[in-house]
Amino acid sequence: MLVSAECMGKDIVRVARNDLRGSRMAKAEEDPPVESLENPHGLLWTLFTRKGKGKPNGKKPPTEEKKHYLDAEYTKVRVVDFDLKELVVLPREIDLNEWLACNTTTFFNLINLQYSTISEFCTGDTCPAMTACNTTYFWYDEKGKKTKCTAPQYVDFVMSSVQKLVTDEDIFPTKYGKEFPNTFDSLVKKICRYLFHVLAHIYWSHYKETVAMDLHGHLNTLYTHFVVFIREFNLMDPKETSIMDDLTEALCTPLPPQPQNHVTER
Repeated sequence: MLVSAECMGKDIVRVARNDLRGSRMAKAEEDPPVESLENPHGLLWTLFTRKGKGKPNGKKPPTEEKKHYLDAEYTKVRVVDFDLKELVVLPREIDLNEWLACNTTTFFNLINLQYSTISEFCTGDTCPAMTACNTTYFWYDEKGKKTKCTAPQYVDFVMSSVQKLVTDEDIFPTKYGKEFPNTFDSLVKKICRYLFHVLAHIYWSHYKETVAMDLHGHLNTLYTHFVVFIREFNLMDPKETSIMDDLTEALCTPLPPQPQNHVTER
């Protein structure tokens, strides 16, 4: 019986996602979600953010904090030195939705892991609001109620809701022959939007701790990989990522070639 290359591609990607799902389900039993999510479709559709804008009061605007993550000594640190675009381009014979599902699940796991490295420093006292640059992100529950929560609460809501989605067989199918829902593309865009918020908060509020642990190279590489991915498939409105444009420009610009030591044989 002949099997098409496209079907084989789907099977390979789905097996990989099934392996990831197994590890996540085991962790879910140990760490139950923060909030009950009976309707994952409704939750993600009702989540959205607003930029906090203060009213003019005649006072001078506060001095903008220095963005240490833009220092050249930090932006040049990566864990890979090749073009990450090669990792995100859709391979031949692989279904687009399968590729989006595989990468979205992977980024969810990686960003969750990256946040865990600084989670002990991200508390209700140190981060009373979910902020990045001059933006405050608010959480909207299933009923549309706006909540200004602490950063760790916001991240918990994001991670628990995204985990619920990526382990839902009706949304992220892993079994052969099961189709993706018509809303899949929109759901992936929503997930990417919230994962971006988490990355932006790490840079804005916890970059010093990340550097102290010598993990800024990993963070820079993860951020660059994620941005290249969302750009490749137009998964986020540029307005949503504009608050980090300066970092994106610094990290997505190819590094200059490193000088090589040539040894002359005599």
